[in-house]
Amino acid sequence: MSGELSGKKVAILAANGFEQVELTEPKRALEEAGATASIVSPESGKVKGWKLTNWGDELPVDVPLEEAKADDFDALVLPGGVMNPDKLRRNEWALQFVRAFFEAGKPIAAICHGPWTLIDAGVVDGRTMTSYASIQTDLKNAGANWVDKEVVVDNGLVTSRCPDDLPAFNRKMIEEIAEGVHART
Repeated sequence: MSGELSGKKVAILAANGFEQVELTEPKRALEEAGATASIVSPESGKVKGWKLTNWGDELPVDVPLEEAKADDFDALVLPGGVMNPDKLRRNEWALQFVRAFFEAGKPIAAICHGPWTLIDAGVVDGRTMTSYASIQTDLKNAGANWVDKEVVVDNGLVTSRCPDDLPAFNRKMIEEIAEGVHART
């Protein structure tokens, strides 16, 4: 897998309260595959993770959200956690950033509660997706076909349910990013 994503730039969009392992493990996998993975955040300087039941580590923000442009990246990753996507889905900058990836046909990978941001960006209608079980009704109400599988791929959109699914999520995320732009139907 080493070098498979050489030259690719991936944005990881996160606010305070992201599930730490759902950011750090995909970031590690992307970097091991040769990509440059940058944390994009509305937070200033650092963004704070969540480790299951307590606050986790602070990670440096590489690109402030207000300065980030989807044109500068080849793909987008949306980690879960409850607080993180709940904040992002109420941030118009974040929603515009997500829509720009979708409109350009660039791969997007979202895990756990990460699809909440996709719902508010208005990009899930007609897509087959999975997520943390507690938001399945939200996805269905937004027009998605929700399924209970460890990883689902729908035309460059990769979704998974929880940290246990990270190995499958990371494999499919890398595969879709390696394929490049996908025509949106």
